[in-house]
Amino acid sequence: MTLTSKIEYVLDSLKNPSKAQLKDALLKLDVKLKDFDNLLEPSQGKPYNRKLLYKNKEVEMLVMNWSQLECAPHDHGNSHGWIQVISGTSLNTVYEWEGKSLPTELFQEYHQKGRYFYAPKKAIHKMQAFNQTDLVTLHLYSPPITGMMVYDLDKCAACVVSDDCGAWWPEDQYQKVKELKLKK
Repeated sequence: MTLTSKIEYVLDSLKNPSKAQLKDALLKLDVKLKDFDNLLEPSQGKPYNRKLLYKNKEVEMLVMNWSQLECAPHDHGNSHGWIQVISGTSLNTVYEWEGKSLPTELFQEYHQKGRYFYAPKKAIHKMQAFNQTDLVTLHLYSPPITGMMVYDLDKCAACVVSDDCGAWWPEDQYQKVKELKLKK
């Protein structure tokens, strides 16, 4: 069975999946780095390159190959999901946010190859490869991410980004769906 057919087999049946159902799907898939033939290298100046593996109305699955850059603090809109570390070590920074102020850092955690960690709805975090490791992560979200908010802590700003933008401040104007000024 190919990776694509295996993913379709496991994910096609999910309907408004719970936190537990999403993790169970990832565990059933048991994806390893060797399952990916041609991972795209991270784009120049970007924290990661992503490849959509599966998407329907209920869920989306992506694989991300990370550079040594950190992504911007961001949420996943109204989506929740799991992140699996396929290779390397991730440094994940979690924030709290109240209203129109800047998000404040709560804690950092390290996730090594084989670990799974949960991203709740509206939770803000940022990630990066830790200690020069070759970080590859698998992401399973429900529903598919739309309305992701990206934060620029230096500019005291936040931006809802278009669905084709990653977790970085958009360079193209069309990717800025809505921009907000925040208070320090």
